[in-house]
Amino acid sequence: MRIFFNGRIVLEDRLLDDAALVVSGGKIAEIGPAEAILSRGAIDKIDKVDLKGAYLAPGYVDLHVHGGQGADYMDGTLDAVFQANRAHALHGTTTLFPTTTTGSRACLERMLQACSDARLQWSVRDGARIGGVHYYGPYFAADKVGCHSVEGRRDPVAEEYQAAFDFGIIKIATCAAELPGAEAFYREAHSRGYLITCGHSNASFREMQTAFDAGMRHVDHFWCAMSSVSTIRQRLGAPFQASMEQFVLMNRDMSTEVIADGQHLAPDLLEFAFQMIGPGRLCLVTDANRAMGMPPGKYQFGSDEDGAWFESDGRVGFVENGSLASSVVGMDTLVQTMVRDSSASIPEAIRMATLTPASRVGMAGEIGSLKKGKRADLVVLDSRLNVLQTFFAGSEFKV
Repeated sequence: MRIFFNGRIVLEDRLLDDAALVVSGGKIAEIGPAEAILSRGAIDKIDKVDLKGAYLAPGYVDLHVHGGQGADYMDGTLDAVFQANRAHALHGTTTLFPTTTTGSRACLERMLQACSDARLQWSVRDGARIGGVHYYGPYFAADKVGCHSVEGRRDPVAEEYQAAFDFGIIKIATCAAELPGAEAFYREAHSRGYLITCGHSNASFREMQTAFDAGMRHVDHFWCAMSSVSTIRQRLGAPFQASMEQFVLMNRDMSTEVIADGQHLAPDLLEFAFQMIGPGRLCLVTDANRAMGMPPGKYQFGSDEDGAWFESDGRVGFVENGSLASSVVGMDTLVQTMVRDSSASIPEAIRMATLTPASRVGMAGEIGSLKKGKRADLVVLDSRLNVLQTFFAGSEFKV
């Protein structure tokens, strides 16, 4: 048993002062007045963590992440998976969803196998837990590939994605809605209970509606590699048509995500997303690549065998034409940015990094908020929201 006290507990909708949190058997056993809990007779025999005024928050949940500390999940090795997971644990992430890029079927299947092996062999020293894989590439629109390898892009192939789904580790599945075979992809993913997303797409409102009817409920990194009224005009001609942006804003059943690294989106866009979409539908994602935690330089996005090259300046990744290439920061930076650059309160910013993503993948009963009976995945934050300690089921992560 372990008791956390003398801090500010971050609940899903407010801060709780002068409280204590009790962990027993790896789960949250109680949250209550610190004075009452600490005055109990047997308290001297229990491990106590004095927070010294710091925040105690739920561990972060990252739905969209490619790697870190020199490793990309598409490297397809156990060492690469754990290397990236440890890097993100240092930034407060306790559950993540390793995300595929474009690439060959062989590379994708090696990645799925490595993540499956890592999940089975996990221990606290290995860093963030794998909640499932985000099957992201390779089904992107040809004109929205972004920093991913163009050669690895293709339209959905039923035999390929069904074999990938059969690995039993995928939890999130992405496909551009306008591609031939996209509707069949969505229906298969929906039958398996995945969070279905549309990403790297130039889809129209009508195509989004067809995708929605097939089970799609989420859009990847809002405003990045997605359609707009002007790009739909270029693709489909007059009259002007609504895009992915309007579909998400109009449909309360849709969720989306922002890369709030201070580089992808200006403060006015972060505030717009927060105000119009709200903390219950808006997720923070790092979209971090292997350059996270590494010095500026050139790196490969995706597999070290055939990934596309990009450059990091230590703040963000970018390619030769100046387009952005994913982020190079952890979830702690995103939470800090939302608090600094939008009107989101600390509980609201943290909710977008915890409970909201956990809810979208059906894991809110287990993780995502500090509540009795949930797993004690915790992060201790200083007054500037820097990570001081990360705990998995009440056990501290140490490098």
